[in-house]
Amino acid sequence: MPIRTCRWNDPGQAGDGQRILICRYRPRALPKAKETWDVWIPALGPSKELHAAFYGKRGPPIGWDEYRRRYLAEIEEQRARIEELAGRVRKGETITLLCSSACVDELHCHRALLRALIEEAVAR
Repeated sequence: MPIRTCRWNDPGQAGDGQRILICRYRPRALPKAKETWDVWIPALGPSKELHAAFYGKRGPPIGWDEYRRRYLAEIEEQRARIEELAGRVRKGETITLLCSSACVDELHCHRALLRALIEEAVAR
């Protein structure tokens, strides 16, 4: 399936297709000329509140299961965007979902959850 994931600062690869930054926060102090993405869709990232809760910015960090539950609930509001991305993938386009440079564990990142949602929509 032509959906890739990586961090925004990972080198681009041939066949990445459209590179989509899916974080609420744009990388700090990065000049526009050094952006590694084609489009930024902040609404596909976790809310600022959920991001802060996961990283323990306002108390003890929440665990992965709670983060996953809350992200999936939040992202329901973006169903139309997910369907649009799924439609592009169905047509054979490749998309690459980009996340924060600090997010090193792809299996415990919203990009993996979003990828699964897009794949489910493609399969329907």
